[in-house]
Amino acid sequence: MPVSIEQHVEWITECIAHMRRNKLTTIEATPEAQDAWGAHVAEVVNATLMTSANSWYMGANIDGKAHRFLPYLGPEGVGGYRRKCAEVAEKDYEGFAFSSHGQGWTAHPIAAE
Repeated sequence: MPVSIEQHVEWITECIAHMRRNKLTTIEATPEAQDAWGAHVAEVVNATLMTSANSWYMGANIDGKAHRFLPYLGPEGVGGYRRKCAEVAEKDYEGFAFSSHGQGWTAHPIAAE
């Protein structure tokens, strides 16, 4: 299973910096973006045998949990995933909704530097 923790930390750090620069306090993936990404991940994994395994990858270790594959196994590997993440950031975090304190879903201000 590919591991991308360093890339995740860097992406989130840059996203938080973007939010601070723009005085934004909340971020949430749009329902449309969540659905599109989930469909893409499912399309990719359905071409493998991973979905036939009754493993924690599919959520089988938790009673009542929907069996869904969450890791990304795209044909371009980790490099393709990283490019997609960079593309989202370059397009002003396309697929994410931002708001400022009092204008969105939560009111958890970002701590000052």
